[in-house]
Amino acid sequence: MPGDTPELPGQDLRTLMPEYAGFAREATLLNPEPGDPGVRESSLGGEPLWPADEPWPYCAQEDHWTYGTDWRNRTEIVPGAVPMVPILQLFARDVPGLAFPDGKDLLQLVWCALIHEQDSGPVVPRLYWRNEAEVLAGGLLPEIPKAGEGEYDEDNLPEPSRLSPVAAVDFPSGLDLPKDMRDTWESRLPSPSGGSTWPPDANIIGTKVGGWPAWTQPADWPDCESGHRMDHLLTITGDIQLGDCGGVYFFQCRRCTDLPWDWRFDCH
Repeated sequence: MPGDTPELPGQDLRTLMPEYAGFAREATLLNPEPGDPGVRESSLGGEPLWPADEPWPYCAQEDHWTYGTDWRNRTEIVPGAVPMVPILQLFARDVPGLAFPDGKDLLQLVWCALIHEQDSGPVVPRLYWRNEAEVLAGGLLPEIPKAGEGEYDEDNLPEPSRLSPVAAVDFPSGLDLPKDMRDTWESRLPSPSGGSTWPPDANIIGTKVGGWPAWTQPADWPDCESGHRMDHLLTITGDIQLGDCGGVYFFQCRRCTDLPWDWRFDCH
């Protein structure tokens, strides 16, 4: 209608700011679908291929609890009494874009599904790199301990799911762009009604390997003890509730020989 503010063209930062294209990174979208994955399949929340000679991890963290079915009823849990839960298992054959350490072809992630107030997020994770053939040769743990009712927070548990990995190209959110780019948005991306517009970026929000974190709060990249900024390893978001639909981001330093890792959480 006459007098209406004209809509901006259907463009994103890749066309409005040519240098944005230089931030492209390869990613693998994991696309979890509820199912019954086996121990030799890549999965979210499935039973992992766990070596017989390695005890299943339990959370020894102090001050962890669950609200259970009633958020008014906080139940403290004794440290060391609750087994961690399987979160993610990735075989190298399914995620060719993921750089595994030499001699390793299996990544496993578990975490305590209780609530942890003093940590950097709602869960406490552990990450493992393994060799599938070595695990099979040594035999498998006959039973994976499971947390009992009232010993976990349902928001922190995934539904067992098979994965359908797909290669993609990922870009940073505006929170990860250099300051000089953000500072020039107002003059370069004017809005028809005055001021500036915030065009859509091409950051993929989903459970993925590689690419960029899907920050919704200020970017918080960890450094290793040697002072190197770590690389984004994987993101888990959208497929687990995590309180208020937050994301968990895992990072790794590939410049250090022991490949230290860290993690961050933010709220969507």
